[in-house]
Order: sequence, then C-alpha cells, then structure tokens
Amino acid sequence: MVVKQILDELNISYTSVALGEINRQNELPKAVHEQLREKLGAVGFELLDDRRHKLVEKVKNILIERLYGTEGMSIKINFSTFLQQELNIDYNYLSNLFSQTEGVTIEQFVIMQRIERAKELLVYDELTLSEIAYKLDYSSVQHLSTQFKKITGLTPSHFKSIKEKKRKPIDNLQG
Repeated sequence: MVVKQILDELNISYTSVALGEINRQNELPKAVHEQLREKLGAVGFELLDDRRHKLVEKVKNILIERLYGTEGMSIKINFSTFLQQELNIDYNYLSNLFSQTEGVTIEQFVIMQRIERAKELLVYDELTLSEIAYKLDYSSVQHLSTQFKKITGLTPSHFKSIKEKKRKPIDNLQG
C-alpha cells in the first residue's frame, strides 16, 4: 500500500504492484525515476533496476512465499526443481547469480529463513519443538536443533527460555 501511495503521489501509472515488484507499461523520465528512488528509500525500500537484481529478488520472494505460505502444505520439495519450474530458468544460472548477489547460496538462504520461522513459532509458544520440526519439514528435532544452534548460537530450548524470561504474565503488569 505504501508503494502504491508513492506511485500515486508521483503520478506514476502502473499495471500492478505485488510483493517486491511494480509492473509498468513504459519507461520513466530520469527525474521521476530518481524521485521514486528517493521516496522508496525514505520508507526503507530499494528500487532495483538491474534485471539480475530483480531476478534475485523474485527468487527470494518465491522462496519466502513457499516457506511462510505453506499452512497445511508440505514444504518438503526440491527447491532447485521448484525454482526452475517457477521461473523457467536454468537452476545453475539462478544459483550462481544468487550467490554472487547475496553472498550466500540459495540453500543457506532457505536454511536461514526456516530458522527465522522456527524462532517465530518458538516465540508464539503454541507448538512443541517436535511440532515445529514437523511443520518446517525437518527430518527430526535433532536436525532442527543442530541447524538452529549453528545459525543462532543457541539451542531452541535456550532461545525459548530467554524469551520467556523477558515476558511478564499479564496479571503482573503494573499500570
């Protein structure tokens, strides 16, 4: 909505605005292009002009959507095949481009995203560690714990206990 608001404010026509992408019919004049870059930057967005950067952002959006939007759907898929089918581009090219641009492999990016999702689920405190491992398609709680510790430096249990120490029961809050 913020992006649409900026586009409307600058009188820039567009055909669609989706997560990470604006579709337009024609090129923008250089001055308007710079205004858009500045306004987007002011709200924490970056204007990506380079087709390679756009493709990497598209890969990230597809992966994040698949990892976070899988309620009730298994994420146990071969990401290389999935990306190749989604984008109709050779996976080796995508993988090399992604690594060059992001400084991590697609596999490392997926692992980091899964750990972020595990952290969210631990904070919500609605699922057991076994349920979280299952939901995120880890082969075992041990596999999740090993990756979690490698990325965060903490075990999932320790991470959860730290969050619990910071939380106060609602009946103990002072007004």
